[in-house]
Amino acid sequence: MTAVEQRFREFKMPDVGEGLTEAEILKWFVAPGDTVTDGQVVCEVETAKAAVELPIPFDGVVHEVRFDEGTTVDVGTPIISVDTDPGAGEAAPQAAPAAGKPAEAPAAEAEPAEKEGRQANLVGYGAAPASTKRRPRKPLPGPQRSAPAPSAGAPAPQEPAPAPARPEAAPAPSPSPDLNGSGRTARPLAKPPVRKLAKDLGIDLEAVTPSGPDGIITREDVHAAAEAVQTARETPVAAPSRAVEGRERRVPVKGVRKATAQAMVNSAFTAPHVTEFVTVDVTRTMKLVADLKQDPAMAGLRVNPLLLVAKALLVVIRRNPDVNATWDEDNQEIVYKDYVNLGIAAATPRGLIVPNIKDAHAKTLPELASALGELVTTAREGKTTPAAMSGGTVTITNVGVFGIDAGTPILNPGESAILAFGAVKLQPWVHKGEVKPRQVTTLALSFDHRLVDGELGSKVLADVAAVLERPKRLITWA
Repeated sequence: MTAVEQRFREFKMPDVGEGLTEAEILKWFVAPGDTVTDGQVVCEVETAKAAVELPIPFDGVVHEVRFDEGTTVDVGTPIISVDTDPGAGEAAPQAAPAAGKPAEAPAAEAEPAEKEGRQANLVGYGAAPASTKRRPRKPLPGPQRSAPAPSAGAPAPQEPAPAPARPEAAPAPSPSPDLNGSGRTARPLAKPPVRKLAKDLGIDLEAVTPSGPDGIITREDVHAAAEAVQTARETPVAAPSRAVEGRERRVPVKGVRKATAQAMVNSAFTAPHVTEFVTVDVTRTMKLVADLKQDPAMAGLRVNPLLLVAKALLVVIRRNPDVNATWDEDNQEIVYKDYVNLGIAAATPRGLIVPNIKDAHAKTLPELASALGELVTTAREGKTTPAAMSGGTVTITNVGVFGIDAGTPILNPGESAILAFGAVKLQPWVHKGEVKPRQVTTLALSFDHRLVDGELGSKVLADVAAVLERPKRLITWA
């Protein structure tokens, strides 16, 4: 590692979850010139699971912020560079390769250094504006000179014609030098993020008109080229969409919404879902909720019907442990679990997430209430961590809070059952031979029919209903 590389350190987008491949930068908390310390949060990113704050692992002064807010960045990509020795002078991290060593920035797709008051220069594409001398160019190995496929008639990039010798005192070359003697540049000037954007949009950079300084192609140039291509491809069938301009909004699918959509599609079309319903009198459960709110042991805790539904499901899983399982498609095995990580579906501004209470089966009612309250609060604040949403075994979704009686919930991927708890309403009900107003709700249980057959699924749903109808079974069945 060179002295410059040791001084200017890059912080790369980490994998903050389990096998995540990308994250969107939501907000930067620092800017170039700010001093940062080891452990200081520099930005907030949104992964496919949650919003996460990223601390930087070293001290220094921010040299460059590589991406704008709202940009989705692949894991492992440098997102910020820090000058760890700001008192050493005005050296730039990529402007001066070591003597006798070929420039590495084009091969590694590294970003050009940009300092206030200094024009950016892409290493390998021309000398810095203040330079009057230039070392003879050394050919790079074939694998490092990768470039887009040449158009017809252009020489192959692996066999470039030697560049004419330049005298030591020759004037600085133009920003777009002829590197192969063909009258055109070997590669358009663009930063790595812009190259990636062009690749994602299918845009050939050689066909893009640059608007940046020294002929550098910007993100706006690529977007403009993409819009031009799209306009050229439009057919009369697409014309009506222009008539509703100003009356529709288009929002990119990314982050939690993208992950949720993919997970639901995978679950719905992988696991054969079966959903069963039961309507039950929960008057006694509602009275118990009211009593528990006055119990000193539950003081300061969130006590509501969902708490008793969760406790009922945990008791029922103990009676019917085979429902707490996972289908392992790769190994063609059913994995039965002797623990319950109870997922609670939560609606947040970023979309639906399902954090889970670890080892919920081992918690007392006050402990379960505390964990449930913390889970809900954290989810609403957008602070749920990826770890809190991994490893769930069974889930509850409380559709009743929206006034909904029932639904057909889709399984959380990797789980075998999900219980939907509907709204509790005062309804006429036959109680002890008479029609009386009673508190009634509807429960719906969806299960994976590959490993949960109709008998087991029905027993689980009926047992949950029995506990909620007579909550003293929480004691007799525990």
